[in-house]
Amino acid sequence: MIVRIMGEGQVKLADSHFAELNKLDDELLEEMEGGDSAGFRQTLHELLDKVRELGDPLPDDALEPSELILPSPDATLDEVRTMLNDDGLIPG
Repeated sequence: MIVRIMGEGQVKLADSHFAELNKLDDELLEEMEGGDSAGFRQTLHELLDKVRELGDPLPDDALEPSELILPSPDATLDEVRTMLNDDGLIPG
């Protein structure tokens, strides 16, 4: 799957990594619902770091359609809230 981190670029991520990423996504959703902005910020950074670690970066000039778009590391709670679907940021 091609994943875009807003403001950074794209990575190709194997489907096998999504179970691990979904745990962080669930934690992020709980923190958002509970208004835990410090926890939200930490978990968002952990999630993005994990995507960077597990994914293979695409060249900057690659124009692949992104199947998943994640917020930038400095996104606010409200900005992320507008990106959510029923499953959080990551489907599944």
